[in-house]
Amino acid sequence: MATAACFSASLEKIDPIELAPEIFGVPVREPLLHDVVLMQLANRRRGCASTKSRSDVRGGGLKPWKQKGTGRARVGSRRSPLWRGGSTIFGPKPHSFEYRVPRSARRGAIRSVLSLRAGEGRVLVVEELRLDGGKTRALRTSLARLGISSALVVCAAGDHEIERAARNLPTVKSVEVAGLNVFDVLKYEHLVLTKAALGAIHEKLARS
Repeated sequence: MATAACFSASLEKIDPIELAPEIFGVPVREPLLHDVVLMQLANRRRGCASTKSRSDVRGGGLKPWKQKGTGRARVGSRRSPLWRGGSTIFGPKPHSFEYRVPRSARRGAIRSVLSLRAGEGRVLVVEELRLDGGKTRALRTSLARLGISSALVVCAAGDHEIERAARNLPTVKSVEVAGLNVFDVLKYEHLVLTKAALGAIHEKLARS
C-alpha cells in the first residue's frame, strides 16, 4: 500500500499516512498522461492569429491597367496576394483549439499521475498549513522546513491564503481540489496536500 510522509500543523514529522490504493496505487499509464497533457495545452491556446484575405484588404476595385498592350503581366486587382500590401493566401484565422478527452480518461490520468508521484515518494501530507495572513515569506519558510522548493500545493476549497501566498513564488503553485490537473502535477517536483484536501480527493475520485 502506498504511503506518504505526514507532518503536523507545526510541520513536525509524524507517522506516515496510508494512501488509498485505488487512487495512489494504480499502474502509471504514460500514453494516457500524454493525451491529457496535450489536451490541456491545446485548450490554453488563444488561437487569435489573423491575416487578411482578398475580401478584407482595402482597395482593389479598379483594374490597375488594361489587360493587353502594356507589356506587363495581367493583373485584375491591387488586392492580389502577389502584390505588396495585398492579401494572404490560406492565412490563419482566429479559431479555437479546444477539444475534450472522455471524462473517464481524465479521471484515469489524475489517478495515474498521483500514483506516479506517490511511487516516487514525492507526496507530502500536512495536517494544516498555517500562514500568517497569506504572506509569501510564510509559505516559503514552511516549504523550506519540509525540505522542498518546487511544489504543487493542493488545498481545500475556500483556502485563499495559500493561493495568495504562492503567487510570487515561481516554483510553487496552489490549486484547490477541483482544479487538480495532470499538467501541474507533472510540472512541479513535489505534491503537498493538506489533510482536508486529501479527504476531498478521496471523495472525488473514489466515486468514479
